[in-house]
Amino acid sequence: MSNTDAHRAAEQAARQSYGKLIAWLAARSRDVAAAEDALSDAFAAALAVWPTQGVPSAPEAWLLTAARRRLIDMARRRQTRETASDHLLLSLEEAAAEADASGSIPDQRLRLMFACAHPALDPAMRSPLMLQAVLGLDAATIAAVFLVPPATMGQRLVRTKRRIRDAGIPFRLPEQEDLPARLDAVLEAIYAVFAAGWVDPAALDQRRHGLVDEALWLGRVLADLLPDEPEVLGLLALMLHSAARTAARRDGSGAYVPLSAQDPSCWNAATIAEAESLLLRASARRRAGRFQLEAAVQSAHAARRHTGRTDWEAIVVLYDALLALTGSPVVAVNRAVALAETAGAAAGLAALDGLADAPKDAPKDAPKDAPELATYQPFWAARADLLARLGRSQAASTAYERALALENDPAARHFLAARQAALRPRRG
Repeated sequence: MSNTDAHRAAEQAARQSYGKLIAWLAARSRDVAAAEDALSDAFAAALAVWPTQGVPSAPEAWLLTAARRRLIDMARRRQTRETASDHLLLSLEEAAAEADASGSIPDQRLRLMFACAHPALDPAMRSPLMLQAVLGLDAATIAAVFLVPPATMGQRLVRTKRRIRDAGIPFRLPEQEDLPARLDAVLEAIYAVFAAGWVDPAALDQRRHGLVDEALWLGRVLADLLPDEPEVLGLLALMLHSAARTAARRDGSGAYVPLSAQDPSCWNAATIAEAESLLLRASARRRAGRFQLEAAVQSAHAARRHTGRTDWEAIVVLYDALLALTGSPVVAVNRAVALAETAGAAAGLAALDGLADAPKDAPKDAPKDAPELATYQPFWAARADLLARLGRSQAASTAYERALALENDPAARHFLAARQAALRPRRG
């Protein structure tokens, strides 16, 4: 077997099994960082062995065995320095025997996610930790999701993993009465997984491959676990509404198609119906939350299939409620875009300027009230569009430059560049 084939098999195993293996290893070692190191060593061993010996019939089991042995070796080395390692070593060896006897690896990713949501951990780091531990995303990718510098995110992740180990946080599903306190972080992480995959519809980034399906799977498992929790149902409805539009996001030539220009007949009717059913179940609980409101926004867009128009007035009302609930600058950007459809481009631009607290005609001017928006591409794309609609071509072109610099998707870049090019005949 060639090195290329071995690499391909290892990459496929990583995409399919990374979180499952980390969850199993971390639950036994009580150390997320050690589990990641052991699994990394297992993948390295696979790349050294598989080209000559062939890919095993059960790659996941092979990787688990290699990583498990590595963890046991690490525990034995520590045993000479720490008598407390006796219990850890025994736990690992007993778990190894159980795995060999059963021949299967239970999927314990939700247990890992709830462990990462433990009250002893910094609330701001719970969701990022889940993204890295469950999906293997690197610090730079996670930092982009949460709009913070990569180096800062990397340092925080290291400290959080150390906290899990030192505090001996157990890897198990919390008792029913403890679930609500941890649920928000788990929901946030699942949605972040979905969003990380959603921004790459053409699957150009292998690190994001399959993330939408992973998020939907986790959402369904959580909905089965908590069938009466409205925010769980709301999150799953939100993801399904978005996923229903996947086929319409690109045309036959692969060009980017914005939501307003998508053909509703290309949306998946069955997926939308499932999302609507979930949202109806959630609303019956009469405990509105962020994900239910966001799903309601997507439901309003989906209604265009039947009405032929988008009810922007209703969408503005929903964004008002979301903004009051979350204070999120991202929600504020979306609200400004919706407001422009009901009250005009000047009103939408004023809302963006209110967010930024400064003119945005030059890229160097970063939003002051919400500095994270300085690197948030939709902010600049929305600003460019509104400026163009108001005839402020030079300022619009500058904002498009900023949006282009922040966009990685080639199709979206081509769309933005075409919008920018269309301004040129009108420039002085």
